[in-house]
Amino acid sequence: MPLSKPTILVVEDETAIRQMLRFALEHAGMRVIEAAHVKMARRYLQETALPDLILLDWMLPSISGIDFAKELKRHRHTQNIPIILLTAKALEDDKVTGLEAGADDYMVKPFSPRELLARINAVLRRGPIKQPDGTIHVGELLVNVDAQRASFAGQEIKLGPLEYRLLAFFVTHQDRAYTRDDLLSLVWGVSAYLDQRTVDVHIRRLRKVLKPYGLDGMVQTIHGLGYRFSVKQDKPL
Repeated sequence: MPLSKPTILVVEDETAIRQMLRFALEHAGMRVIEAAHVKMARRYLQETALPDLILLDWMLPSISGIDFAKELKRHRHTQNIPIILLTAKALEDDKVTGLEAGADDYMVKPFSPRELLARINAVLRRGPIKQPDGTIHVGELLVNVDAQRASFAGQEIKLGPLEYRLLAFFVTHQDRAYTRDDLLSLVWGVSAYLDQRTVDVHIRRLRKVLKPYGLDGMVQTIHGLGYRFSVKQDKPL
């Protein structure tokens, strides 16, 4: 988490929920800015310093949270602000839609303030943010998501297209477990026509490429679920 008090922009049209969020976040030592709709949020983003994170409701008047998230990710000024989507939509397809729109995480309503704070802190701790030149740094690992290249300590890492896409997804979504179906949808873009073992094959290939650099332990197996990427390395399975 940043050393200074983090600023959270809450974009939520329900007054009671905004008040609950303000109370919980301020009690946790965070600064809160409220916006009841997208127009108000846009004005804040244009006129003041950028927030450290945005809590964004999916169902907003006039413009949905999904459309606003896409808008934020299209603009250089706001594309690196982390977003946690707040939604009553609990289906897997809805969650995938939120992540594909640019959300870093999502919370299904109703949620506990304690869990939300844990999610916020996890997102703020991730650290790697894409720089203006398109690069993301994870220690000495550098991934250029614009040029689609990766290197370690200045040495280029030779990756196949799918292994690169997996790595780029992982470094921008650290410390969260994803099922194989999640990865098929978010990395391959499909889920119905590929076997889940496809994911396992490319995970093994990615680990093999990363092993000479001592990075293979960052790609972690979560038994009974799927995979996670974390700088807190595990021994690969």
